[in-house]
Amino acid sequence: MGTEGVSVLAQLERRAPLIDPGSLAGAASLRLPGRLESVRSARTFTRDTLAFWRLTEQFDPVGLVVSELVTNALRHGAEPHALQPGDSPVELELLCSSRRLVCAVHDRSTGEPRVNEAGFSDEGGRGLQLVECFSDGWGWRTRGSGLLGKVVWASFRLG
Repeated sequence: MGTEGVSVLAQLERRAPLIDPGSLAGAASLRLPGRLESVRSARTFTRDTLAFWRLTEQFDPVGLVVSELVTNALRHGAEPHALQPGDSPVELELLCSSRRLVCAVHDRSTGEPRVNEAGFSDEGGRGLQLVECFSDGWGWRTRGSGLLGKVVWASFRLG
């Protein structure tokens, strides 16, 4: 459950302090292969992590948001042609304090995530609309320290 590179806290600490590093109660991360089946792995990891943190009541909204963020990262940020065997183009990071839970998904794309205005009969394009509805806020930043890509995060108030 470790993470290589720079954590989302380190990337966001000066510009958008989502969680005070001194109040961090838990952190977990999972590298995901560039396959859509990874969404299920991300949900399972999220459910297990929230259970460990005794936050099972948060799973429905958090699990949905994680699914959407990971799906978007896999569809738009994984660049399958550039992957090597065994490569993990997406990473999920969960951070918890006494007052907030943050889900962050790292991918290799530098493209800005956008909320689409999907119509009622459209089959897709509602991912970030759902993230907006089910989280207390979301945002994104390019990755720092010379790392390629971006991190998209969503936060949830606890308690």
